[in-house]
Amino acid sequence: MKPILRDKYLYLMLAPVVVYFLLFKYAPLFGELIAFKNYRLADGIWGSAWVGLEHFRKLFSSTDFYIVLRNTLLLNLYNLVFAFPVPVVLAILLNEVRLSGYKRMLQNLLYIPHFISWVVLGTIVIAMLSPSTGIVNTMLKFFGLESIYFMASNVWWPVSFVVSGIWKEAGFGTILYMAAMTAIDPMLYEAAKIDGAGKLRQMWHVTLPGIRSTAAILMILQVGRIMDIGFEQVYAMKNPAVTKVAEVISTYVYTRGIENLQYSYTTALGLFQSCVALILVVSVNWLIKSMGERGLW
Repeated sequence: MKPILRDKYLYLMLAPVVVYFLLFKYAPLFGELIAFKNYRLADGIWGSAWVGLEHFRKLFSSTDFYIVLRNTLLLNLYNLVFAFPVPVVLAILLNEVRLSGYKRMLQNLLYIPHFISWVVLGTIVIAMLSPSTGIVNTMLKFFGLESIYFMASNVWWPVSFVVSGIWKEAGFGTILYMAAMTAIDPMLYEAAKIDGAGKLRQMWHVTLPGIRSTAAILMILQVGRIMDIGFEQVYAMKNPAVTKVAEVISTYVYTRGIENLQYSYTTALGLFQSCVALILVVSVNWLIKSMGERGLW
């Protein structure tokens, strides 16, 4: 009791966070019952008929489910392979910049896209990739190449999706890595210099091991989101021409659940998504800890 009284103001600051999680994370779990009921708005959750696993059987027998699952996993895999390392590389490069004014300018330019809504940024991306007036296709024409309709191609749409995601989030993602770099003992760099290590060797043997724990934790969180690609970016960039590669779980839930009022079916999908994400987080956390790094718990 004494520690609580001693730190009462810290606990008071924590109270809004606890209330937020109780109201918006734990209380909605009650609604997962809908996945096992034939939910009707007029009957409510308790009044709706119990159907057990019927919606899950319907889900796993649907071809649409496997298409959106494949698209969600592939887009997240692309992000994991191509987008995840970019903030690490940017943070290391920024850490080597010695002119403080130039460094701050670069950081500001890299951070700005993070604060732009996908509604705006998606429009900018579509305009830049336009086959007739977009700057990218204008440059292709200048070099004698044919225009590419990026946003209507099943091959180029995923590329545009990943690259635009990197543009928006990579700069902001460097913050945690740069914070981790400040904790690296400068004497390690001096010792590396004495041993004859150049800049690349210092990065490899000092900087990267110094931010390895941070990268491991962010990797666990990234894998935990592998079943949830998000909604805003996909919805802002998708169109009927690329539905085969752009329809993901979040947009599928929106169209089937909100627009077509299939609440029980999409709740079953959401519950399946959450269970798989939990298994992935626990598994990767165990794997990271078995490699000698600190996990989430």
